[in-house]
Amino acid sequence: MKTRKGLGFTLVELIVVIILLAIISAYAASRYIGVGSFSAFAIQDSVISVARQVQLNRMQSNTSALNDSFVLSISSSCIGSKQSCTSPSESRSDWVSDDSVSFSATPNINAIEFDLLGNPLGSASAGVAIAIQASNSRAVVSVCPNGLISTSGCF
Repeated sequence: MKTRKGLGFTLVELIVVIILLAIISAYAASRYIGVGSFSAFAIQDSVISVARQVQLNRMQSNTSALNDSFVLSISSSCIGSKQSCTSPSESRSDWVSDDSVSFSATPNINAIEFDLLGNPLGSASAGVAIAIQASNSRAVVSVCPNGLISTSGCF
């Protein structure tokens, strides 16, 4: 009787893996692609990344005076450091802007300042929900009182 070596995949295992990958990718694509429109979920990760970058820049600044590069600005057309949104430059990576979406914050504030521990200060100290609105979709990024920036809200 021959013993079979256990190297590699069988044809059935390969087909099952391909089918599972197709299902997962179809689901992921539906989250990012709306019917003929831009999806707010596509820019949500960029907003989180930029907000965390501004927060980390403030935490690493080790200065008591605030600088416009360490303040997160929220306007209807731009989210990023106050300096970047005032004078956008492709050489800076701390801002997000897209003609297909608009941004708003609840409570209605236009800037979030962070302390050296990364916690929001002032009117943002109770937490802020940043809404990203596209034509057919809406996404939210939360800035929590403890400094957490995520899509899952504040707990």
